[in-house]
Amino acid sequence: MFANDNFTNDFNQVAAFLQGERAKALSDTEWRFRARGYGYNLRSTPFGVEVAKLPRNELLGLMTA
Repeated sequence: MFANDNFTNDFNQVAAFLQGERAKALSDTEWRFRARGYGYNLRSTPFGVEVAKLPRNELLGLMTA
């Protein structure tokens, strides 16, 4: 996985990267679009946001608010 041009297997770094992208986006839809551009699929659940790696849609973890 890549976050900030660095290869990482640490979900905390990926979550921090995605939170930074959320701060840049004007809406949740734009945030999801930006995340897909980096190879991540975001799905809202009652418990938070599931983060999956594309193209296989492998679940990486859950980001809570």
